[in-house]
Amino acid sequence: MSASPSPASPSRIRAAAIQLEAEVGDVAANLGRIEALVDEAARADARLIAVPEFCTSRLPFDARAHEAVLPPNNAAVDLFRRLAARHQCWIGGSMLIAEGEAVYNRYHFVEPDGSVHCHDKDLPTMWENAFYGAGNDDGAFETQLGGVGAAVCWELIRTQTVRRLLGRVQVAITGTHWWTMPSNWGGAVDRGLASIGQYNRYLSENAPAEFARRLGAPVLQASHCGRFRTGFLVAPGLAWAPPYDTEFVGCTQIVDAQGHVLAQRRTQEGPGVVVADIDLAAVTPVQALEERFWIPELPLFLKAYWHHQNLCAKRYYRDHGRALGLASAARYRGIAR
Repeated sequence: MSASPSPASPSRIRAAAIQLEAEVGDVAANLGRIEALVDEAARADARLIAVPEFCTSRLPFDARAHEAVLPPNNAAVDLFRRLAARHQCWIGGSMLIAEGEAVYNRYHFVEPDGSVHCHDKDLPTMWENAFYGAGNDDGAFETQLGGVGAAVCWELIRTQTVRRLLGRVQVAITGTHWWTMPSNWGGAVDRGLASIGQYNRYLSENAPAEFARRLGAPVLQASHCGRFRTGFLVAPGLAWAPPYDTEFVGCTQIVDAQGHVLAQRRTQEGPGVVVADIDLAAVTPVQALEERFWIPELPLFLKAYWHHQNLCAKRYYRDHGRALGLASAARYRGIAR
């Protein structure tokens, strides 16, 4: 069990979640944007701040995204430490990290004293499999705030995430990189996928609240925003990936332990910060956890899309992605020396 908040730690805290419009592969530019938004949150007296998943680069299926794979000791973690010390705050976000012979989507939760807690996302989502592999830790941290849980994007909609955190955390800090259907494949495709796109948007906007209702703890969710182009993986081992124009969906949100939305910023509103006061206390969940893999009922199309892109992207990671990520991290280590 995670420790309860210590006598010196707050039972109520001002929380913030950041909505980021990131560039592909440009770590320095993205860190500059994060610093400005964290400073904005701190000016609003926030002391617990969520930064999105893949905060050092958005992650389309694009060769430039490999350039954002970092070694474990890197400029992004250094920035988190500086910001946590500067504002006496807690801050969390994920980035691609190469360690050993693999790449992970690693969430970093940094405390004001510089302590860092890490969680590697359990299962990459769709084309994300081209860039990193699965982690296997529980994502529950013992901190000065008490128990803090990390969950990354589609971890929010899997029952196994609730099971690993239930009864162990007073707050969950999360980030997403959630896209939708293509907009450049013609009117017939637009009409055919309209209902799926609408449901996908509904899932993304409601995931934090539904997760909180089953976990019994407040949830901070930070999101990406903006339009982008990616490649669509057609078949395992096939180099051709037709262009797929899309946009991020969902909301940057802060929700309480009963799943009530306290503050939100839709992705269409662009970059920014949301702030709300939350109680650092777990409660009895208001919704029983389902006995299935996914928390929501996913349509057959989304399940098929998930499995198809997973299969194609895992092959790419084995053939190319892992080596490209390791090479990028080695270059950063060389610069650091």
